[in-house]
Amino acid sequence: MAVEFKDYYKILGVDRKADEKTIKSAYRKLARKHHPDVAKDKEDERKFREATEAYEVLSDPQKRQRYDTLGPDWQRYVDPSRAGGGPGAGFP
Repeated sequence: MAVEFKDYYKILGVDRKADEKTIKSAYRKLARKHHPDVAKDKEDERKFREATEAYEVLSDPQKRQRYDTLGPDWQRYVDPSRAGGGPGAGFP
């Protein structure tokens, strides 16, 4: 079963060339709007989790570089256990 690729830039509503300040601002805006303490809808809770995940990746320069370079495979190189192999799996 394939995992759907999440476009973190689209989730936050920012351009791929966005700087850290723009990314943080977009995340904070979405977090305020969809935070579970504010919004009562289950869809809002999902959007809050997606925005948080996107921010965690795009706000970290190393993760963002891997994400930009590898696209859907970026996490495979972060966590070898996700690659489905033994020691060293997921590393080129």
